Amino acid sequence: MREHELTIEELLPKTGWAKIKLGELGVFVKGKGIARSDVCEEGYPCLRYGEIYSTYETVTTGLVSKVSPSAADQACALEHGDIVFAASGETAEEIGKVVTYTGKERAWVGGDTVILRGHGQNAVFLAHALNSDPVVRQKARLGKGQSVVHIHAPDLATVEVLLPPLSEQRKIAAILRIWDEALEKLSALRSTKARQLGGLAQTTMGRGGVFPAHWQQKPLSKVCTPVKRKSSGGDHSVMTISAKSGFLMQSDKFARNMAGRSVERYTLLHEGEFAYNKGNSKTAPYGCVFRLDRDTALVPFVYYCFALKPGLDPEFYDHLFAAGALNYQLSRLINSGVRNDGLLNLYSDDFFSCRVPVPPIEEQKRIAQALTTAKRELALLDEEIAALTDQKRGLMQKLLTGEWRVEASDDEEAAA
Repeated sequence: MREHELTIEELLPKTGWAKIKLGELGVFVKGKGIARSDVCEEGYPCLRYGEIYSTYETVTTGLVSKVSPSAADQACALEHGDIVFAASGETAEEIGKVVTYTGKERAWVGGDTVILRGHGQNAVFLAHALNSDPVVRQKARLGKGQSVVHIHAPDLATVEVLLPPLSEQRKIAAILRIWDEALEKLSALRSTKARQLGGLAQTTMGRGGVFPAHWQQKPLSKVCTPVKRKSSGGDHSVMTISAKSGFLMQSDKFARNMAGRSVERYTLLHEGEFAYNKGNSKTAPYGCVFRLDRDTALVPFVYYCFALKPGLDPEFYDHLFAAGALNYQLSRLINSGVRNDGLLNLYSDDFFSCRVPVPPIEEQKRIAQALTTAKRELALLDEEIAALTDQKRGLMQKLLTGEWRVEASDDEEAAA
């Protein structure tokens, strides 16, 4: 049973804090759009709309994006302490994500944003409070739209937030900032490792479908055997392939098993065998190939499944396909886009005519080991980030609801 989620009204008598509507704190300013063509390598610092969702509550100096001087004249300048809301999202729960700008250099914000200015509160505390569960639920109820959900300044003005005295706000903000700094460092390290992995993959496997000249190349049909076996019974997982996540339980992706009676036609894969999903997506416009990492699985019969012939390293080819090594060839073979069922127009013979490199087996193993090690480092960083995020979420729940109180010293009270 889900734990009861406390509302602002239920929290108020427990804390003794003030309940304030955002419209009483300051003024709202509408952000102005910045076109992708206006973003450049040299220019003024800019917080783009999408970056609000990829950062933590505090944005300081060192903004990644830059905007051209001419576009900056049309954009909205950020001031120190501004609270920036993402004013649209794919779901009601996503809208209203908040960051605060604490940098001292002049910067600009673009996209579908709303800015709360002159609020008179500790900006870091306020950003955390506006991302807390009771406030997120309020923003979700105010969202309008279906395919894209929007929230507007008049609605945000009615959102209520609990505010302790400024001295307590500062203390809570300082505590949560420790977690944010740790998360920012881990995220920066992960970005660096991801770039290194991408560079390593391109260096060792070629770029844009062009492989090292000394590698022999052969059609897939010469290095693998198509797999078309059906299940003769037994307990096999019914799976699908996601371009982002690889093999997934069909029931997890679609909230139910989509196979029905057609599962009789599904292909039975064994561990280490590959499947090509020719579904089109933003992540994989030419489909994607993944290797099965469990004993068995039943996959849709429209997938092109295959097993490598002896003498080849499956781990090497797993990395090769993950790097999109077939994309250039597939783009030339797919002749008329996407069918009504969402699948690419690509025949089996055309897919298996794609050429893949066949370096010496020792070289295959050496490259695979290097790439696997790099991927494991990324996975460990992901685990650390997830664990720290959970810790921070639990801490926010205690501090921003007043369940855990912090006391300011006399000097801090006087400063406040």
